[in-house]
Amino acid sequence: MTYGKILEEGEKLLLDEGVEEGRLDAWYLFSHCFSMDRGMYLVKAGNRILQEHKEAEASFRSLIEKRRQRIPLQQLLKSQEFMGFEFFVNEHVLVPRQDTETLVETVLSEEKIWVMEKRPYKVLDLCTGSGCIGLSLARCFQGMTGAKQDAGGNNGCCPPDMEIVLSDISEEALQVAEENIGRLRCETVCRAVRSDLFEAFEGTKFDCIVSNPPYIPSGEIERLSPEVRDHEPRLALDGSQDGLEFYRRIGREASGHLVFGGRLYLEIGWDQGVAVPEILYAAGFTGIKVLRDLAGKNRVVKAVFPGIETEK
Repeated sequence: MTYGKILEEGEKLLLDEGVEEGRLDAWYLFSHCFSMDRGMYLVKAGNRILQEHKEAEASFRSLIEKRRQRIPLQQLLKSQEFMGFEFFVNEHVLVPRQDTETLVETVLSEEKIWVMEKRPYKVLDLCTGSGCIGLSLARCFQGMTGAKQDAGGNNGCCPPDMEIVLSDISEEALQVAEENIGRLRCETVCRAVRSDLFEAFEGTKFDCIVSNPPYIPSGEIERLSPEVRDHEPRLALDGSQDGLEFYRRIGREASGHLVFGGRLYLEIGWDQGVAVPEILYAAGFTGIKVLRDLAGKNRVVKAVFPGIETEK
């Protein structure tokens, strides 16, 4: 068996199973198991698999079989890139998606002027999952403000007195978020808190609340791809019968946890660009606007808690 032959077999198994990107997924698994880049593979493709790589061969075959069962590639590799950072993921959290980068980019753009004032600044990332939203904000805000790392590689506060709280109801998800806090060296800025939305934050106010809550209507979940439907946490997907329950709860409760003029940013489904603003308007928010993703679909809603709203 050569390196090229085992890769071809892996590709065929995935394609025959209907895995849409079977060739690419097989390559990622091959590269992961054999620690080869494309250049090295091209050199060795016709060579027989070395004895020292027999364990890697067995691991590759095992991972191909799991991928045939439609376990997401990212769960098999325990990794997903998001906003240029590598995040640890497993079956307890949603795989970070490019759509959600629109949410992070919106917050970075809209909040930059507030952050650059270098006053105490608090962010709450609700339904954090892997922590990809809050942690990406921490690292990107660090870059904006020029905050330095200490000798141990930990991020300095960025800006001084910034705090980003990563919150989720799932203890297993919070363990993933805490792992990513350490991997991205954000211990001085970020902390993880278990909470059912705002339950653990009585009396606490934030400058900014950001969330990608569950928003898939319950009846639509069975129509999702097997990777999502069968292997990602339903707790992070199911937004109730109409997909809007979490937006209603956030709309009712968020104002009690925002400073005057505080901002709320929510990821939404492409068809929720009317319903979610209506919920927030009824809850007393102002300055509501809907932003689109790169595909031109509704993706983010921004709203402001009325009060001392300064034109920025």
